[in-house]
Order: sequence, then C-alpha cells, then structure tokens
Amino acid sequence: MAGRGKLLLVGCGKMGGAMLEGWLEQGLKPADLAVIEPGEASRPKIDGAAVVAAVDALPAGFVPDIAVLAVKPQTMNDVLPGLRRLAGDATTFLSIAAGKTIGYFRAGLGEHARIVRAMPNTPAAVRRGVTVCVAGPGVSDPAKARCTELLSAVGDVLWTQDEGVMDAVTAVSGSGPAYVFLLVEAMAEAGVKAGLPADMAMTLARATVAGSGELLRRSSEPAAQLRVNVTSPGGTTAEALKILMSDIGIQPLFDSAIAAAARRSRELAG
Repeated sequence: MAGRGKLLLVGCGKMGGAMLEGWLEQGLKPADLAVIEPGEASRPKIDGAAVVAAVDALPAGFVPDIAVLAVKPQTMNDVLPGLRRLAGDATTFLSIAAGKTIGYFRAGLGEHARIVRAMPNTPAAVRRGVTVCVAGPGVSDPAKARCTELLSAVGDVLWTQDEGVMDAVTAVSGSGPAYVFLLVEAMAEAGVKAGLPADMAMTLARATVAGSGELLRRSSEPAAQLRVNVTSPGGTTAEALKILMSDIGIQPLFDSAIAAAARRSRELAG
C-alpha cells in the first residue's frame, strides 16, 4: 500500500479498527495516514500518523485521496458538515455506513462529491469479510481500484452498478453473521434437549459451523453439493433435512427474515 496517496479514516470502532489493522499489516505508511476518532478510548496510537479528535485538527494541507467513513449511521449527520471542505476533485469518500445512500452523502457533502458506498460485514475482524461496493457519479477507475485494495485487506470485494441491491446486500451479508451465530445457539440448545451437556453441545455447534464454513471456503463445489455429500439416503442427516427443507422449514423463515432486514435498511436510509 505504500506510495498510493493519503488516506483518512473517520471513525475507529470495531470495523474501522479492523480495516486499519489490515492496512498497516499490508504496508500502509503511517505518514500517509490520518485518523479522526472523537472517542479517546477508541483513538489508536500510531507513531507517525495524525490521530485527532476532529476534522479541524487535521494537519494543515492534509488532503486524502480516499476518506473512509466508518462512523455509525446514526452519527453521520454530525460528521459530514466538517468533511464538506474535503469534497473536492482530489478526494473520494468511501462509506461503510449501513443504509446511507449515495444521494444522502451528496446532499451532505455537496453534489459534486465523489462517493463509493460499501457494505462490509463483521468477519472483517478476522480478515474473512465480504464487501459489496457501488460507485457514484465521477468516481474514477483508479479510485475504485484503491477502494478495492483497501477493502481487500479485510476480505473479498464485489462491485455492483445497481445501488438498488444494497439493501438486500445489507440483509444477506451485512446482517448475515448474526444469523450464523443464532444457528449455533439453536443447534446447541437442541443438543441439550436431545441429552447433551450444555458445554459439550455448544462446543460441538461452534466447531461444526466454523469447520463447515472453512470447508465451504476451500471447496470449489456449490453449497448444495456439499450438503448432498453429507447426506446418506435414509440416514440421520436426511431425516433432519426433511424438516429443515419442508414448507415450514428454514427457507420460508429466511425469506421472511431477509425481507424484513432489507425493508429496515430502506427505512434507515430515510
């Protein structure tokens, strides 16, 4: 990442902090970095980088080529006015705020602001995230490539030309880790009801989900085939899948859950 221009990170919470760790591990020079973090407890200590509490405290003349907006969506209104002065030709804003549209940022930063809207997820903390991006008007190919490089530090990156899919992206991958964790909880609880000690049930559920995820990541086979590979005709897995794949099984529940999350994403956009 050396020699690619200046980078500004606005917000250094869990997601911003995870990205920052990835950038530094990949060779980002602290001299090319500035961080704005109002909370003293979350403010990182990086020798050679400008780490400040507010945009007014940035070094004189500091103009980033990418400004990553990683504050919570509900506090974005408080942040944008101070950043408006950066919204010139030199800076592209990369937002990871759920639900906040390109139109929202252009209204807050100016109609000529260059915006990339991105939706990552929390496995970014272990470099196994996935992010979907959409570029607004005026974003150059080099800026898109730089955004891809920055987000690749914490996982896979996909691009779409249709901002309309971002609510569904938020519902599937942005919120998705919570669904997986709930699956672990449900499997463990069912194991207890089937006679397992609680600690053993949770250990088995966690290891099974984590191991299956790694198998899925490494395999070139589709998820449906991996499921078939585990399922012996007439066996125990087949018996369980009769329930999970029934008309009242997991698919209708996920259809309703994803639709509800996507609807809420649209509501948060205002």
